[in-house]
Amino acid sequence: MTAPTCRRSWLFTPATKPDRFDRAAEAGADALIVDLEDAVAPTDKAVARQTALGWMTTPGDGRVVRVLRINAPTTAFGLEDLVALVRSPAQPDLILVPKTDSADTLRLIDGLLTEAGKATRLVALIESARGVAMADAIAQATPRLDALFFGAADLAADLGAEVAWEPLLAARSRVVNAAALAGLAAIDSPFFALNDEAGLRSEVAAAVRMGFTAKAAIHPRQIPAINEALTPTPEQVAEARLILEENAKGVGVVGGRMIDEAVARKARRILAAAG
Repeated sequence: MTAPTCRRSWLFTPATKPDRFDRAAEAGADALIVDLEDAVAPTDKAVARQTALGWMTTPGDGRVVRVLRINAPTTAFGLEDLVALVRSPAQPDLILVPKTDSADTLRLIDGLLTEAGKATRLVALIESARGVAMADAIAQATPRLDALFFGAADLAADLGAEVAWEPLLAARSRVVNAAALAGLAAIDSPFFALNDEAGLRSEVAAAVRMGFTAKAAIHPRQIPAINEALTPTPEQVAEARLILEENAKGVGVVGGRMIDEAVARKARRILAAAG
């Protein structure tokens, strides 16, 4: 996969808008999600599928991870997406699998990709009460799985909850924990209020504190705030290096704080996020 080491920002784009596909790199997004599901009307599914797969047949330039969000595999549209993909020369870097509520679904897709000889990897979109309950099993489903993606809007509808941080806090924590247990990336849901910059920054900061390694966006103008929040500052990088130097000597002190292996693990994550 020709992809950035650090995938902080994931930008959704409808598969019906091919003129927008190349804008992700210009906006600074690390991953482009070409959406065949919610952003495409049923009457447009076939054309959108053809457009997306055609674009993903040509090699990318490595600046942006190319992600295909298929329709739910439990639907006819989703099955058609998978059949078309495995029969085409398209090579998306990742498939975003919506409505993931079973490890078996991911194993089925893994088998189809293996049979087709595709290196495409998977991201599980967890956006239902059952999906949250099965998060640990989903995270362990297949070595082809790269990340868990938290879907706030559909989960809120499933729960009868508000699409806000507090009502979905427990579910978010569950997804982050499952991802950490399996050594996967954890991607947070988009922030849906396009004109609320302060709200976006507040939610991204909360996601970072919780342990999410990335956040999705529904508009290019959301990308800078996401990238900024998920990019360690030079001061954080310098401190992380000091922590690891001190930790190599045993338990020590940096900036008046005791340094042990737990603190060193956090420092390694900071350096990894900095690339």
